[in-house]
Amino acid sequence: MRKPLVAANWKMNKAIKETLDFIHSFLQLVEDSGDVDIVIAPPFTSLADAFRLLRATNIKLSAQDVFYEDKGAFTGEISPVMLTDAGCSFVIIGHSERRQYFLETDEIVNRKIDAARRNGLEVILCIGESLMEREDNKTFEVLDRQLRDSLKDTAIDGITIAYEPIWAIGTGKTATPEQANEAHTFIRGWVKRKYEESADKMRILYGGSVTPDNIESLLAEPDIDGALVGGASLKPEDFAKIVKSAKRRI
Repeated sequence: MRKPLVAANWKMNKAIKETLDFIHSFLQLVEDSGDVDIVIAPPFTSLADAFRLLRATNIKLSAQDVFYEDKGAFTGEISPVMLTDAGCSFVIIGHSERRQYFLETDEIVNRKIDAARRNGLEVILCIGESLMEREDNKTFEVLDRQLRDSLKDTAIDGITIAYEPIWAIGTGKTATPEQANEAHTFIRGWVKRKYEESADKMRILYGGSVTPDNIESLLAEPDIDGALVGGASLKPEDFAKIVKSAKRRI
């Protein structure tokens, strides 16, 4: 069985003190959760401070985004070299909010993945369809395109895929466990056709209004290996409940 992975994406929330307060509380709540891989993605400004508290734990630090060059005249961007220097071992790439608000394409996502893997960062690749695409029965078509173009000429090792239906992100709506697993099964089948034996090892996470109340029913599905959690990861008690639900899946 694949080891569950639960990742917290805090988005544009929590200053440095809030980050440290969260970690102090959270660590006490998950002392016995070594059977679950836990990843926390605070804002860029909190990464180095968070790492000082997390470095002696089993919790990994992630960035929420990365640029595709190691250095240069790219004002405001953060390179993969800078992320590893701050203590990151993961990075989230291709989140729907990056695609929507900052017009990131699959080609840009592909370049970011290559840069991250070249520098030793593990990647959580986000993919998912809009409500209109789902209602038009284009979910699999969208997932196929995003996978094909985002992973073009890319090795699959060190990559976790997060299926996040756009219509369920921050809306309070959640795909049913059956809907989510159907997408996950499609993704695993796609990976198997291209990468063969890697498909059974790859972890595929669900994201989209994940809460302590719905996580167990999602994780009961065979192809859902964990969660990428947004709003429910901002409170240590709620995120700890989600981690413990993942532990019970084992």
